[in-house]
Amino acid sequence: MHSASGGRRRGGWCFAIALLLSGCAVGPAYVRPAAPGEAAPRFTTAVPIDDHWWQAFGSHALDSLIVQALTASPTVASADATLRQAASLFAVQSGATRYPVVDGSLTSQRQQFNPAALGQDSPPREFSLFNATVSVRYRLDLAGANQRALEALAARTDYRRYQLHSAQLSLAAAIAGTAVSQAKLAGQLSVMESIARLDDEQLTIMRDRVRLGAASADELHAFERQRETTLATIPLQRKLLLQNRHLLATLAGRAPGDSTLPSFTMADLSLPTVLPAVIPSELVRGRPDILAAEALMQAANADYGAAVAKRYPQINLSANLGSQALTAGALFGGGSAIWSLVAQLTQPLLNRGLSAEKQAALAGFDATAATYQTVILNALRETADVLAALDADVQSLSALTLADAASQSALASERRRYALGAASYQQVLILEQQAEQLRATLMAAQAQRLLDTVTLFQAIGGSGTPLPPSARF
Repeated sequence: MHSASGGRRRGGWCFAIALLLSGCAVGPAYVRPAAPGEAAPRFTTAVPIDDHWWQAFGSHALDSLIVQALTASPTVASADATLRQAASLFAVQSGATRYPVVDGSLTSQRQQFNPAALGQDSPPREFSLFNATVSVRYRLDLAGANQRALEALAARTDYRRYQLHSAQLSLAAAIAGTAVSQAKLAGQLSVMESIARLDDEQLTIMRDRVRLGAASADELHAFERQRETTLATIPLQRKLLLQNRHLLATLAGRAPGDSTLPSFTMADLSLPTVLPAVIPSELVRGRPDILAAEALMQAANADYGAAVAKRYPQINLSANLGSQALTAGALFGGGSAIWSLVAQLTQPLLNRGLSAEKQAALAGFDATAATYQTVILNALRETADVLAALDADVQSLSALTLADAASQSALASERRRYALGAASYQQVLILEQQAEQLRATLMAAQAQRLLDTVTLFQAIGGSGTPLPPSARF
């Protein structure tokens, strides 16, 4: 990280001529900060990340929904409009400071002259005066104040560009995460409905047992309470699923009741077998929030240079070429030409505000530099957290997969025993319920790994290739 420092102040024509010949700009040149060292959390080794990272989940419906949402989302549209506004403001300032300003004017006026004002005994006279003029104005950028101001605007345009990238990345991650949540909620609802059906079968058996004296009424009442508790969770699950669908529609820029919105199940989404490789230097160069913070730091550096440049001499040049005549017909005739050429040198001598402005700009740079470091640390922490979560997801999912396989084997064995008359149907129903509950737990673990994978893609910036910055100086 470099530190900003002011140039040595000089005055007079010698300095102005030297600057004019050299064309330099005062204030420190911006140097991009170095990436953090390699002493960082370990990353999964795999293939480089693709721009359309959501395709790793293997759902064509998800691919289409995200692509459509990136063009239909009002959030992205707002960020895009802000970027275009910033680019236009840069073009306005660039045209006003890089090139001379040329204006044309045509005036006509009627005047009365009274010779008595000069002590002459003559009656007042009236006459017309016509002027046609072309004027040129230009400020020589000796100390680079204009150059630094444009550099600051360009950096702030980059900041808006990276904000747009961040909005696109956040939207894609939100849609992918909401689709995964929808698939999990739909799967859990299916499990709840299956368990409710099994409860109905067991309730029938329990009533028969009570009627035959093989079970007590208390046992029947306890089972009925269990069944009603299961049934009570189903409407809540349906509400959550419907709210999730409303959220997905809103993220996609559609109305909540849009019937064309796709529905997602766990079978529609696949767990990526490989994850993108990333190291801290790539993370810093790819995350839009880091690039945005860096753009603001460069803008602050340029603001400091512009504040320093105000302490040096400034030269303004202006020229006028035109024609003046008493009649419109003679306006462009011989002998009517007029011209002027003005050069003005201004050197601040006593302006305490300039020193304060310089210190304020330097403090602004220090603030953006500290913010940049904070953003980097948060990015590394977020990436480390999600990698730790993925490690835990793999271990949990592996254990639950083995448990599910064991549960299915036990259920198959119990069904064979029932077919041979060695087990009751109620025992089969109990194992089926346990298998369904384990399936719901396994489904939640699969969904959590999908969600953590989405978080990983978002944490590393979506694409490893940063957006191209605007023209530098």
